[in-house]
Amino acid sequence: MEQHVEALTIDLEQERKDILKKYRRLLKTAKPFLKDNDAKLIKMAFNTSVDAHQNMRRRSGEPYIYHPLAVAQIVVEEIGLGTTGIVAALLHDVVEDTDMRIEDIDRMFGKKVARIIDGLTKISGRFEHGTSQQAENFRKMLLTLSDDVRVILVKLADRLHNMRTLDSMPRDKQLKIASETIFIYAPLAHRLGLYTIKSELEELYLKYTEPHEYRAIARKLRETKGARDRFIAKFMDPISADLQTAGLNFIIKGRPKSIYSIWNKMRKQNKPFEEIYDLFAIRIVMESSAEVDREKAICWQAYSIVTDHYKPNPDRLKDFLSTPRANGYQSLHSTVMSKSGQWVEVQIRTSRMDEIAEKGYAAHWKYKGNDTKVKGNIETWINQVRETLENGFGDKTAAIEFLDEFRSNLFNEEVFVFTPKGELKVLQSGATALDFAFDIHSEIGAHCMAAKVGGILVPISYVLNNGDQVEIITSSKQKPNEDWLRIVITSKARARIKDFLKEDNRQFESDGRQLVEKKLKILGIEMTSEVVNQLRAFFECKTTTEFFYRIGKGYIHLDELKRFKKDKEAKERKAGESSAAATDTNASDGKSFTKILKNIHGERADSDTLLIGDDMDKIDYKLAPCCNPIAGDDVFGFVTVNEGIKIHRTTCPNAAELMSKHGNRIIKAKWESSKKEAFLAGLFISGTDRLGLINDITRIISNDLHINMRGLTIDTKDGVFNGEIKLYVKDKKHLDKLIGKLEVVDGVYKVLRFDANLLTTS
Repeated sequence: MEQHVEALTIDLEQERKDILKKYRRLLKTAKPFLKDNDAKLIKMAFNTSVDAHQNMRRRSGEPYIYHPLAVAQIVVEEIGLGTTGIVAALLHDVVEDTDMRIEDIDRMFGKKVARIIDGLTKISGRFEHGTSQQAENFRKMLLTLSDDVRVILVKLADRLHNMRTLDSMPRDKQLKIASETIFIYAPLAHRLGLYTIKSELEELYLKYTEPHEYRAIARKLRETKGARDRFIAKFMDPISADLQTAGLNFIIKGRPKSIYSIWNKMRKQNKPFEEIYDLFAIRIVMESSAEVDREKAICWQAYSIVTDHYKPNPDRLKDFLSTPRANGYQSLHSTVMSKSGQWVEVQIRTSRMDEIAEKGYAAHWKYKGNDTKVKGNIETWINQVRETLENGFGDKTAAIEFLDEFRSNLFNEEVFVFTPKGELKVLQSGATALDFAFDIHSEIGAHCMAAKVGGILVPISYVLNNGDQVEIITSSKQKPNEDWLRIVITSKARARIKDFLKEDNRQFESDGRQLVEKKLKILGIEMTSEVVNQLRAFFECKTTTEFFYRIGKGYIHLDELKRFKKDKEAKERKAGESSAAATDTNASDGKSFTKILKNIHGERADSDTLLIGDDMDKIDYKLAPCCNPIAGDDVFGFVTVNEGIKIHRTTCPNAAELMSKHGNRIIKAKWESSKKEAFLAGLFISGTDRLGLINDITRIISNDLHINMRGLTIDTKDGVFNGEIKLYVKDKKHLDKLIGKLEVVDGVYKVLRFDANLLTTS
């Protein structure tokens, strides 16, 4: 017993030393820009955080204080924030996890820090069915972003450290956190120009959601590193010689594409690793002490030297020097043909541009006094976020709608167009003439009838191209209509159109609500909030407001409510017939369903997991058609509003969105069926055509593996065939075995599984 106490004392002493070591490292990194009482303020924040988290530990068993210290280190070392950012990072969890209040932070550290902490503190309390706690918290954080961008930078640092330490979390938590990261935080880091952080978040997402693919690509990159290095050296030899002769200072970086981007390209192009040729980009970073306006000339001089040796692809030249991206990114991109016949992407930029490209404008943000405004195009984007927050989104599902609206602006490229007087306007790629009109002024947008591009009349739906000079034609008789929402893509235009339509819509919504109330009374159904939400889901409306509006407009006929009543009664009968343990199958979230599952399963270790197959008679669940899961697939359950549980593959195209918006409605699920069941799967197959090929394929499917086919279509053109096979398999092993046998058939080049949402109907 004494030995155990002694060991524990030694461990605690070692932890105390580790904490001080991490704290000193933080101070050392921050030292170059500390002034006045900054060190004292950081020390006070550190001591406050240590006291607040004194008896708390992370799931890994480490003291909790390791986390805020790591977040603060990321904030200063990898993002480049100053004292306010460090203090906020050290304190970012104290209000949420301890008894300390925002008022205490305000009193001790001032309003700026308190405002950031408030933006980072999650909203507590129970959320109504159909709402999203995650989306509400994200919107709350962005409300602070519009005043002080540091709230997002600290949150990104927090998320990065959580992703780096995800090993200690159970599988279901890993999937939720990783999905939320790829859905919201990686795009946000991209938008803020934090390339290094964005890339790491994407890689960590892949590591935890697709571990086999991640390890396979990482291994192949290691194996091909020597060949890549030799290729880069040989490619750069003549360029380096000419750059040195011209008296230019430079650094060569041969940067391999991230594992995530390679995986993404493999998936989108349906190609194996060996067929992804642009695995790396060569970056020439010009060391320039010249004025900023001379930097472009130096980059173009380097480009001229590159193209003296290698032929450029004229369609792949991208000039981000003259027109930087919204996140401040500047570079010159060209794709050239090497002597070995391989296309190579070459990026040319200065050291200043390279720093911004890697760390984003965050590397240059300097906060002095109360000045927390961000210069450059980022400020324009933050203003757009502010406008989006201020317009609409008053409904219960507003946060989800806002999240969708916000995400639509994160990854988009820009299009550069001009007004008749030559003023440059930057809109997101895909913007229309109507978007342009609203960008100029709301009233011009509201009365926009057509546009002239280069003197030629075009409709309001015309999609803008780089360099277009646009003149808007208005009419006092013109006014917005619902179709306009399908034409525009910018948040500003959508918000303004919704404002103009709101007054008209309000009357239709009110009429619809009254009509539904009367009809439900006739059908003997009480109009509760739960019933209204079920109606919304049944008629596939995003919000209850939209449902009432569609009734008021006559898009949904009142007699269709009879179908809803029959469906509702059928579900209630089924629920009544289920076992007593599962009486609450209308539970609205994952926790409620988990309780039901524990009641059903008793004391077994996986009592909180839905057993697909065995639980069929007790719980209402269906296999999701969007990803067509089959036995053996890694899956999860999603508690829907009105259709029981849907089973999705963890690789489902909708998985990241579901887990990001509705993490509280996710439950664990696994295959555990003793029943023999056949699952529909789809295979894409391609290769070179020959006599007897189809016969060989069908023989393997039907005779060797005794698999039933639902359909087979093969198209042949000029000796190359592409085909789709729909078949019924027992499980994933059965399907993998079939793929393995088909891949070795003479003439077959590629066999890939694809999801049910790509299956053509037969």
